[in-house]
Amino acid sequence: MMMSAARAMLLRDLRLIWRRRGDALQPALFAVLVVTLFALGLGGEAALLAKVAPAVLWLAVMLSGLLALDSLFRSDVEDGSLDQWLLAPVPLSWLIASRVFGHWLTTALPLIIATPLLAELMQLPRAQLPILMLSLLIGTPLLSLIGAVLAALTAGMRRAGILLALLALPLYVPVLVFGAGAVNAAAQGLDASGALLMLAAALAASTVLAPLAAAAAIRIALSGD
Repeated sequence: MMMSAARAMLLRDLRLIWRRRGDALQPALFAVLVVTLFALGLGGEAALLAKVAPAVLWLAVMLSGLLALDSLFRSDVEDGSLDQWLLAPVPLSWLIASRVFGHWLTTALPLIIATPLLAELMQLPRAQLPILMLSLLIGTPLLSLIGAVLAALTAGMRRAGILLALLALPLYVPVLVFGAGAVNAAAQGLDASGALLMLAAALAASTVLAPLAAAAAIRIALSGD
């Protein structure tokens, strides 16, 4: 039953996103715009671009994820379907985990696929690309899980986009530091496994704890209404 509920949730989210595919493309287009502006602003100097490329690429992915964060539970609150989640015969945390996976699948995964092209634009050495891709594969689900807890906390509030961004940025910064730091360490010939293992440990803990925390936050938000 739990797998059937997760599959139904994912298919529903994908259908809704396909109907609003113009809005769904906004985070990816925003990330491309950020990287392009950085490349133009730095004058196209290959050495300078290669030096800042990991931080710029990670920053673009992080900020683009913030754009879609407010809509994670917003439509479900407005149409009342979030109340039905509480009555479902599966744990609320499981439904939230399915929603977070769908959010990552439609917002972060397209950017990860486009990362090699963006890395070429930023003159990132190709030897550093595998570390960058691995750090994004580990770090972006962590960003989605952290964002889900914050989105659940503000689910009952109207126009909570600014507040959500203010709450998320301090928690996102360590992920940005370790993600970009792993690539910078590899560029200097150092071992990047330490930063990657820290991200992996945080992801493992968040995979278990974040859906539970988000479920508790949603119950509080709905009871307040």
